[in-house]
Amino acid sequence: MIIRPESPTDIPAIRDVTIAAFRDHPHSDQTEHLIVDRLRQAGALSISLVAVVDDEIVGHIAFSPVELSDGSKGWFGLGPVSVVPQYQGRGIGGALIRQGLDMLRDQGAAGCVVMGDPDLYRKFEFRNDPRFVLKDCAPQYFLVQPLSSRQASGTVNYNAAFYAGGDGQDGVA
Repeated sequence: MIIRPESPTDIPAIRDVTIAAFRDHPHSDQTEHLIVDRLRQAGALSISLVAVVDDEIVGHIAFSPVELSDGSKGWFGLGPVSVVPQYQGRGIGGALIRQGLDMLRDQGAAGCVVMGDPDLYRKFEFRNDPRFVLKDCAPQYFLVQPLSSRQASGTVNYNAAFYAGGDGQDGVA
């Protein structure tokens, strides 16, 4: 497996991988591919990596800047992360997460947040922290990983791409 930054020619495959990965996910509204597209269009796709097996893109991960109500800078949100179903359970998603977090550290990021399965993300040193809040998200599903010693706290706001309607218009996802 090779993990590398996305290239413009990867965009259709990234879309297909994301659609396939979330097709049967019980907590998905099947708009994750639109989120990635909107992040890219907004210039907010800070890190976008693909996993390639036998010259085929089988996984993708996105990281984008988030805002904290205390004004702290250098924080990012992880997601979506996608692996096509037939390759799930082989460590591809984990490899994408680790590579992306390493890249954030190398860039001097302050930290990363994620909304998702706590059992999964704790494996990557994310933890629940009551100092960080995501509106309308149960606290157990919102996790944080500081990547520096800079202190931060507050309400977290993801890029507007996460909140636009499935039709690409402003609204709530």
